[in-house]
Amino acid sequence: MHPLWRLLVLLCLLSLPSALHKQPWPDMAKAHTNSKSTLVRIITQGLTMHNAEGRIQNICLLDSLNASGQVAPGMVGWLLGGGMSLQQQKEGSANITNIHLDHGRTQMSFHKEWLSAKISLEFDIDLRLKPFNNKTAKTRACMNVAVEFWLEKDEFGRRDLVIGNCHVEPSSVYTTVLTEDVSSKMKHFLHNFRQNLEKAIPHLIEDQVCPLIREILRQLDVKLLKHLMDCCS
Repeated sequence: MHPLWRLLVLLCLLSLPSALHKQPWPDMAKAHTNSKSTLVRIITQGLTMHNAEGRIQNICLLDSLNASGQVAPGMVGWLLGGGMSLQQQKEGSANITNIHLDHGRTQMSFHKEWLSAKISLEFDIDLRLKPFNNKTAKTRACMNVAVEFWLEKDEFGRRDLVIGNCHVEPSSVYTTVLTEDVSSKMKHFLHNFRQNLEKAIPHLIEDQVCPLIREILRQLDVKLLKHLMDCCS
């Protein structure tokens, strides 16, 4: 049995009333009755098992911004045409660090046999460029990755899991500069950098995270998923 299936079976068994009578800790028993939290844990732990953090950390951010076409005046144009040599460009870096999948802020919504999940994600971006004396500026990015899925009956009455749209919610994307001691020239650059980042980062995150979420959902046992839905109805 696949590890994610084993995890789902274990969590579902713990949520059953027969199992709850054997739990000596009322608070833990109460937590296990929450089917929403069970599915949240399956998705977030599945992302951890599939190394979602490592995939996000390996995004070549500057290259992706240059190639995305998401440019605002003063960003890529300044980088490429502002007297910056090719060697200086290569010496610059934008590294994604401190990636955090926030289990507590991840949300799950049920409506009959339709579900949606919002996975809360945040990370830092350490930006370093040669023209600013290699000073590192740290930017924090926050967003929600949303996915919807539902159970659909076939002509024989058997249920299949259908996975719908997976995307970063545009309204949830927020960036802020954490480094305070920067020059006025760098502040102007960081303002443009944030504008470009908020346009490009949703697609970069979707490319890394959404295939993993779909894989996790495809591994769910439909009968156990139906049981969790019934617990919330």
